[in-house]
Amino acid sequence: MAQYTQFQPKAYRPRMSAYWYLDQWHYLRYALRESSSFFVAYFCVLTLVQLAALGAGAGRYAHFEALMRCPLMIIINAVALAFFLLHSITWFNLVPRVAMRQMLGRPTPDMVSSAPNYMVWFGATVILALFFLGVL
Repeated sequence: MAQYTQFQPKAYRPRMSAYWYLDQWHYLRYALRESSSFFVAYFCVLTLVQLAALGAGAGRYAHFEALMRCPLMIIINAVALAFFLLHSITWFNLVPRVAMRQMLGRPTPDMVSSAPNYMVWFGATVILALFFLGVL
């Protein structure tokens, strides 16, 4: 009886550059949106550190404020804010794609699903601005 060997084809693996996300704009946008999560986490940790400094006393909080006035920290926070805004806007724009939305038996436009998020964001911004300006 003949001895047969099993055919084992090699998997096709196309060569991909380490910079694949720079090839097309939507790849880059995807990579930026995913990496923006680190900046959201940074803001969360920074808020917790600020609350801990506030709870530790006036001297500790003054030290925290002095650290936040450092030019390097201002640059880092400005970059983090830009990524945080990118993350928020792309998140609000994803809502219509994942939420099942119907009104009167017909699909609603994407903006109808996204608009409440933007309105709450705008309202919170106005309230905070009025608070910081001393109106409230």
